Amino acid sequence: MAKHVKKTDQNKAWNRRTGNARAYDLESRAANAKRFLIICEGVNTEPCYFKSFPVQTAQVEAFGIGRSKTSLVEHAIEWVQQKPPDSEREVWVVFDMDFDPSEDATLQRNDFNEAIRLAKDNRFRVAYSNDAFELWFVLHYQFLEAALDRAAYYNLLGNHWGMSYERDCKGLQFCRAIYQRLLSDPNADQQAAIRHAERLFAQHAGYLPAVQNPCTTVFQLVVELNKYLKK
Repeated sequence: MAKHVKKTDQNKAWNRRTGNARAYDLESRAANAKRFLIICEGVNTEPCYFKSFPVQTAQVEAFGIGRSKTSLVEHAIEWVQQKPPDSEREVWVVFDMDFDPSEDATLQRNDFNEAIRLAKDNRFRVAYSNDAFELWFVLHYQFLEAALDRAAYYNLLGNHWGMSYERDCKGLQFCRAIYQRLLSDPNADQQAAIRHAERLFAQHAGYLPAVQNPCTTVFQLVVELNKYLKK
């Protein structure tokens, strides 16, 4: 909608701007905006959560590709290499350890550690979780130090939310509501979750990521997104 300007103000210095200049200003601000490219292992939970952040002065593109660990990072490398260079783009990869007792433990640990190394070598930021992304949600409610698997996190979240998390957690509408659910729940506290995650990360300093259980660096991405929230 065009801005109405009084005739007496039309020639004043603050109003000497053409429509083209206005469009140029908007395009310049968009071009200079911080851009987050968040490539996730999960198809719904993680991308829906990160896209729900009400950022105002940055752009967030998050999507899941159904690949994990090294395969995910390799896909991210190929994808970014096909794009023009962008000094304002910050690339994050998001994946879990998700240990499977039926598979070779050494291979799983090596794959997890290698994925993180490969991501950092390509200047990607890494939001990894050991064992599962849901650890980040649980930390909104409590600090825990026990090495748990995703099934245990599902049970904890189900208790906090009065539902079967395992049954309902992957639905698209449910995933789109998680950010707001945590924000509006008086028993959940994002700042406490950040402190809890920082504490776990510090406790595991010096250990390879694959044996850092429980640990999540999702808090680092959350802190970055929070810098661009609507005021």
